[in-house]
Amino acid sequence: MTTRPPSLGPSPGGFSTPLGCPCRDRTAPAQDSPVRAHYPELDALIRHVRAFATTLTEHQGERLPDWLDAVRQDSPPSRHAFAAGIRRDFDAATAGLTLPWNSGVVEGHVNRIQLLERQMLDHISFGLLRKRALLP
Repeated sequence: MTTRPPSLGPSPGGFSTPLGCPCRDRTAPAQDSPVRAHYPELDALIRHVRAFATTLTEHQGERLPDWLDAVRQDSPPSRHAFAAGIRRDFDAATAGLTLPWNSGVVEGHVNRIQLLERQMLDHISFGLLRKRALLP
């Protein structure tokens, strides 16, 4: 089952149309944008972001090593930090891009409890926090 890739939304550069849009060829980015004409390295960045988005949305973690190599060869050193972070925990990154499971529900609960803690900063007591966390 293929899900629709996330949309990047509009931008003045003209390169942020929906990733799944069949309206133009994604392998050859358009060169008509004045921003892209001024910064030619954006083409490589856009190509890498789109490839990573495809890997993410289609659960193709086996493509991650090739993507990391392409980023290292194409991108300036300032962008290598992201790839280096992925390489540090390569097995977890590959599993996250391959397996259909995620920790979204757990993260949502953690976020809700943190919000409650911030709201109760002046009135903090474990009993009150427990009561607010257990009652939706």
